[in-house]
This record gives sequence, structure tokens and C-alpha cells, in this order.
Amino acid sequence: MILQSLPLFVRLAGRPVILLGEGEAADAKRRLLDRAGADVVGEDASASLAIVAIDDEEEALAAVARFKARGILVNAVDRSALCDFTLPAIVDRAPVLIAIGTSGVSAGLAAALRQRLEALIPADLGKLALALQAARGSLRKRWPDMGERRRALATAMGAGGLLDPLSPTHDVDAWLAPTAEPAAKRDVAITLVLLSDDPEDLTLRQARALASADRVYHGADVPTAILDRARADAARLCAVMPTDPGTGLSVEVEMAR
Repeated sequence: MILQSLPLFVRLAGRPVILLGEGEAADAKRRLLDRAGADVVGEDASASLAIVAIDDEEEALAAVARFKARGILVNAVDRSALCDFTLPAIVDRAPVLIAIGTSGVSAGLAAALRQRLEALIPADLGKLALALQAARGSLRKRWPDMGERRRALATAMGAGGLLDPLSPTHDVDAWLAPTAEPAAKRDVAITLVLLSDDPEDLTLRQARALASADRVYHGADVPTAILDRARADAARLCAVMPTDPGTGLSVEVEMAR
């Protein structure tokens, strides 16, 4: 499955961004750029990004053409086909940012999803992120192996875990206490037999296994859409899983015959 856009978080503090246009749409983009600390400049300035919020079609098209000729990445408001980048709806739990994009297809859908997520995500989620950052040394000391550390975090942040991101309280110190639950076993190998080639038909257990896997063994008939549900940095091996696949979580994916 090919991504229509690659989501990126760009630090714009102090950097110039061109904004052309007036009115409600331009004002909304200006507020967003101000929140990001960008230096909003005019067309003649040197910049890497530009936002065109102009109602007149011919004027907007001409502005987009001028910017692209200069090698500037452009966002054209309400003209998704012309956009080199789009601006997502944002759930802000600094330093945690959740961005919802639709590749410019429907800003209304992105806004509706943001409103739903605002109600689900605890207001103090950012404190959990900062606490985990402060505990990096303790995490490495308790779980020196990166795979073990990742699995311990995944268990703690699972539904009902001590660090469940959707729970109202998060106590990192209590989780790291010596009496806390140990990490999962280092060497685990499981086989998933799939009845459907649609990733939406994955069970919760199957989805979690793929999301946590260190390596994924699969047959040539396993769709890319299924393999895309695995961690981005998990090794993907088109082969039969060996008897001793190695340290960490190894997942073999087979399609039912």
C-alpha cells in the first residue's frame, strides 16, 4: 500500500514561511504558523514553504506556479491537487502531537476525528512523555536490551497497563520500581494464520503481534498491506521461520490455504 503523503513533523520556530492571501482561510493558517513559531513573510522572501490562501482561481494558480518554479513546497488552500504538503488537524498534548490528515480530501473529516480524539486523550498526556524521557537512564539500566525495553514499554502502555496512555493517571516511578512486572520473555516465536488478505480483518491479537515484532517471516502470498501493519523497523523476511529465529519477538505470517 503506497502512502499518498509521508507525515512529517517540521520545526518552524524562527524559520520563514510565505503566506499569501487575506480572509478567514489565510487568518487560520497565520494562527497555525504563529503557534509553530514561524516567521510569516511575503512572496519575495526566501523560504522553503509557502501557503497560498487566495480565493481567485487564476490568481491562486499563478502564485502556485511561481513558487514551484522557485523550488518552494506549496500548500494551496482548498486545492488539494496542487499541494506539495497539507496541514493536518492537531490534537496538542505537548510534547505529544497527534496529527490527522486526509491528504487534503476532507478537512471536515479530519476536524471531526480531532474532536473525537480530544475527548479521548487525557489532557496531561504530555506529562507521561516527559516522565519517560526523564526515566531513559533508569529504563536502560533495568532493561539493557533494546528489544526487552520496547516490549516492557508496550506491555505497560497497553490497555489497562500501568502506563496506559488513555488512563487518567500515569506513575512511571511505580512502574520502574523493583517489584513491578518484569518484561516479557526475550525469545518468543508465534505463527499467525490469516483467513483474509484485508488488514482490517486482523484480530486484536494479530495486530498487536505485528506491531511488536522484531522480525516478520512471511510467504510470497502475504499482501504488502498486511506487512505494513508491522513495525517500520521490523525485519521482513520472505522465508519460513527457522526453529531458532533469534532474540526478541519473531512472527510468522501465513495465509490460510
